[in-house]
Amino acid sequence: MPGTEYVSGIFALNLPCNLNTCGDWHTSALNWKKVKLLSSKDSVFGDYGIETGKEIPEHKGRFAVANHIRALLDLLSEGNYPVAQGMNEDFIGTDEYDNEIFDHVLILQNNKYWKETDNFMAKEYGSKWIRYRNANRVL
Repeated sequence: MPGTEYVSGIFALNLPCNLNTCGDWHTSALNWKKVKLLSSKDSVFGDYGIETGKEIPEHKGRFAVANHIRALLDLLSEGNYPVAQGMNEDFIGTDEYDNEIFDHVLILQNNKYWKETDNFMAKEYGSKWIRYRNANRVL
């Protein structure tokens, strides 16, 4: 199976998605000629959170794009916390997806950045993350 090539990271956060999330708002500050593309076959998340048929600035055609949750999960899996900073309040902006996010972050427990990801989540979500993590017996 070849996997889906899709737009992710800060670029995906600056495109609308089907979730009730804020995303980012610095669209004009990005270099859209150098869009970050990933392949779902290389990810522990597979095709989760990838939306198809999206337009992106300065490109013709339609593309697969990570929704805001998936874009943030990709950033965490890469250890790119500076770009993901503000995940909870700035990019997601609602608690309706907390359990979904937490479930998917747990998939990263074996990632080389797990300790940093856990610390990041504790800073972003505070006691909600810590209670969830502890209830799921994550070290």
